[in-house]
Amino acid sequence: MAYDKFTILRSSAVPMPIENVDTDQIIPARFLKATERKNFGDNLFRDWRYNPDESPKKDFVLNNPIYSGKILVGGKNFGSGSSREHAAWAIYDYGFRCVVSSFFADIFKSNSINIGLLPVQVSEAFLNKIFTAIESDPHTQLEVNLPEQSITILATGDKESFDINGYKKNNLTNGFDDIDYLYAIKEDIQSFAAKSLY
Repeated sequence: MAYDKFTILRSSAVPMPIENVDTDQIIPARFLKATERKNFGDNLFRDWRYNPDESPKKDFVLNNPIYSGKILVGGKNFGSGSSREHAAWAIYDYGFRCVVSSFFADIFKSNSINIGLLPVQVSEAFLNKIFTAIESDPHTQLEVNLPEQSITILATGDKESFDINGYKKNNLTNGFDDIDYLYAIKEDIQSFAAKSLY
């Protein structure tokens, strides 16, 4: 199994109302030497999280103990820039299982789904409701329901649907990457191949 199955996630969220967050900000290029999906979370938003002397920047949200959870809420156009899949790796490795925004770069969105990180695209109006709810209560809970394709602010009941490709949805709910999926239907492939020989 490539990653944990994703069905329903209830969690508090970390707010980052910054627009046009690109992949170089998510994981700076100097940390792209590794090829395995390990320890990238240590350098997530590295230049925003730390000063040159390695001390944490107190005003950055990931260094604020008030905020925690498995959901990252970003501003519009999250994951733009280069196509590095390490950006999704870093977010997942840090502990997030879902990123919410009003718009995602297509390649970032695809890279995220492929490793079990669910990108939930909502309207700008709903995104603002989420930010307002977290501002009112940093511990407010969101529910991301993949089978129903919905996201709910539990404190207010506000709810919105989101879109996802059916194949990718199936993979996420089973914890499959593309190779896992092919392995799961191996017998069907073998049967089809056998029939095709005649």
